[in-house]
Amino acid sequence: MAAAPPPDHVKFLGTAGARHVVAMQLRHSGGLVYTLGGFRLWVDPGPGALVRALASRPKVDPARVDALLLSHRHLDHAGDATAVVEAMTGGGWKRRAALLAPADALDEEPVVFRYAQALPARVERLREGGSWLLAPGITLATPLAHDHGVETYGYRLTAPGVSVGHVVDTFWMDALPEAYAGVGVLLVNTTRLQGGDRRLLHLGADDAERLIAAVRPRLAVLTHFGMQLVREGPERVALAIAERTGVPTLAARDGLTLPLPAPLAAPGRGEGVREGS
Repeated sequence: MAAAPPPDHVKFLGTAGARHVVAMQLRHSGGLVYTLGGFRLWVDPGPGALVRALASRPKVDPARVDALLLSHRHLDHAGDATAVVEAMTGGGWKRRAALLAPADALDEEPVVFRYAQALPARVERLREGGSWLLAPGITLATPLAHDHGVETYGYRLTAPGVSVGHVVDTFWMDALPEAYAGVGVLLVNTTRLQGGDRRLLHLGADDAERLIAAVRPRLAVLTHFGMQLVREGPERVALAIAERTGVPTLAARDGLTLPLPAPLAAPGRGEGVREGS
């Protein structure tokens, strides 16, 4: 009898954001991996992603990844993209899996080398308002082009019983709450304490709080921390947001495995939330 698929979850292989935290690996930059009914989606594998996947417990086997999603072409999101494509296609010998990325990350300044773009069975160029069926019952949608200097898309991921929105790198946009309304779990790339600086085009913790208060998910998760958040302590920031908004909010940690749908007993290291490598 075939083994049952593992429970649905998302594993954070890294929670680093922006140049300095990534360069010093104060937090890892491996991105995150969803497991949904046996289907595996890797999002934004930055520098060291393969190392983090193979060192994690339990190990994330890159050869069993079914799709790779790049939100945009910056190094901290795509540094290991070509390596992951090679790994998930057996070095190019197995024509399988899917690659989804903005057009400028594949055509203008390829962060997946051109030879490697021919290896997956399916390549999709992301667009605002796009929707793709990744597997039976699993859909990825990119409701909004983010404001981040290069072509950038957050996403909504739906599967039976699961609804996740991920607001990736962006300057604040008034369209964000509507674009991610109704999700059960909201991931927010929270790079700074204060947003509003157009030189940086990242959300601050104040922006994240505003967004969480408007969307009111079952659970909010902060991730992709820059130096300001690392120094302040992301857990303290998340707890303060939870207290002010009434929305359970946690700060992701490297190696965190979060069950989907999210447990009610969050935030913190509570029931249903596992820490790993």
